[in-house]
Amino acid sequence: MKKIIVLSLISMLGFVASCGDEKAKIVTAETTESASVENAKSNDNPTYDSHRGEGKFTEVVVGNKLDSPLAESGSKTFDVKCSACHKLTDEKLVGPGWLGVTKRREPSWILNFITNTDVMINKDPQVQAMLELCLVRMPNQSLTDDEAKGLLEFMRKNDGIKP
Repeated sequence: MKKIIVLSLISMLGFVASCGDEKAKIVTAETTESASVENAKSNDNPTYDSHRGEGKFTEVVVGNKLDSPLAESGSKTFDVKCSACHKLTDEKLVGPGWLGVTKRREPSWILNFITNTDVMINKDPQVQAMLELCLVRMPNQSLTDDEAKGLLEFMRKNDGIKP
């Protein structure tokens, strides 16, 4: 009985120690991402653009002002399909928080990732680095192009873009 208690305590301590602080994880993510991006430049697929991602969205131009109706539709999509795994802050839930995502990623990359999830997970070093931190593959939500564009606009609103 004592062995079981001791082993349980050791397991719990190991779990708590592995959680660490969030700042250490953020630094690791940035470091891993930088290294992965450099590796991608020298891999077997020189045509892959890690800024654009993989998918049908090649050149996405967003305005300086927010499209409020589109952002509102994106908010509804977020509530139904995204909020179970993502927070609107920089805090990780199951997946990474969304705060600042439109400042870190190109619009085409975001749209390609949320509409072509499986391919991006398999090809994109930035997504693979995030997968190492989150440990859960983002499921393909089967978003339409309009839903994806609404989510992008909602992300921009979350990042402070005004109408």
